[in-house]
Amino acid sequence: MSDSPLLSVEGLEKHYPIQEGLLRRTTGHVKAVDGISFEVREGETVGLVGESGCGKSTGAETILRLSEPTGGTVRFDGEPVDDHDSEARERFRRRTGVVFQDPNTAFDPRMTVAESVAEPLEIHGIDDADRRRDIVAELLEGVGLGAGALDRYPDSFSGGQKQRIALARALVLNPDLLVADEPVSALDVSVQADILQLLEDLSAELGLSMLFISHDLGVVREVCDRVVVMYLGEVVENAPVEELFENPQHPYTKALLGSIPDPDPTADRSRANLTGDVPDPADPPAGCSFHPRCPAVIPTEGYEFEDGVFRAVLDLRLAVEGGEIDPEEFDGKPSVRDAYDVPATLTDDEAEAELDAALDELLDGHAAAAADRLAETFTTVCERENPEPRTDENGRVAACHLHATQ
Repeated sequence: MSDSPLLSVEGLEKHYPIQEGLLRRTTGHVKAVDGISFEVREGETVGLVGESGCGKSTGAETILRLSEPTGGTVRFDGEPVDDHDSEARERFRRRTGVVFQDPNTAFDPRMTVAESVAEPLEIHGIDDADRRRDIVAELLEGVGLGAGALDRYPDSFSGGQKQRIALARALVLNPDLLVADEPVSALDVSVQADILQLLEDLSAELGLSMLFISHDLGVVREVCDRVVVMYLGEVVENAPVEELFENPQHPYTKALLGSIPDPDPTADRSRANLTGDVPDPADPPAGCSFHPRCPAVIPTEGYEFEDGVFRAVLDLRLAVEGGEIDPEEFDGKPSVRDAYDVPATLTDDEAEAELDAALDELLDGHAAAAADRLAETFTTVCERENPEPRTDENGRVAACHLHATQ
């Protein structure tokens, strides 16, 4: 594996305008990808992971220029892709291949397998039909189907076989970089392992670099050398795969790892529990975008809280601010505390006094006053400042205020 990056992504952004009214005026933006940076080195497989909607696929489409970026720079083999003229863009297309998530929608049902796989060859100037057919036949052998598939139509194959055909098409121009967007998520578990092994074998045999997009960290561990974790359009952690699994640095990464099923009945079942929902990318929270759900959110300076208690108090505060609490549904302050897992009494006397006063205001019908008191008292650096990514001596990156306090 070479130390030089084949693909370098720096501050990449993709924002979609929100347009309203008869005149379609822009009133805001959905920040699908918001300043991501990472590299893919020659011969390296990098996983891009996160929950659905975090911006993984949009990021890949923007890198490949299937969608134009809002900002940032993508360099391929040292050249900025932004500067490409039509000839340079065509060379870039030849050197990159992509496998999409659903093989059932990846093909024109009117074209045979030979026609579908050979189409990129024809587009890029190989006019000899016999030569195209020979190349396709060899590739189909390489992905485990054989030349007998050439004149059949995609609908006659299973999902796993279609994904093998899609992989053959992605490799037909002998690319340097393969982008695999959730290549096994639409397949039965029984065939996922075969496709993953095929990807791994072809990557080693052909010296491919690969950007492997997935929401499944268990799959990523099997095929990737390095992992980039995304949340709400941003990179929150970037580390070698084994280091990330053995010692995750970001609370979101820890939560993702905790969601992986473990068949070992004696394994440690403790995991970082996430509260709340993924925020709307059109209206992301201030500061760290993960703080409304983070189990390790940093408590207010000057107060002392037991483990997990500040998270519960902050959940209560956010619910009051959001107008989610109807006082008539609760039978006094203890029932409100119970609903949000807040202890009957906080260990810090000053914090307890402020919380108790806010609950009095809430139950007396003064929700705005309660929200103001809670917002003034129970604040966190996580909502005031967006953490800068920090790189340690081993080159792993994490964007979390916890590292600034250590």
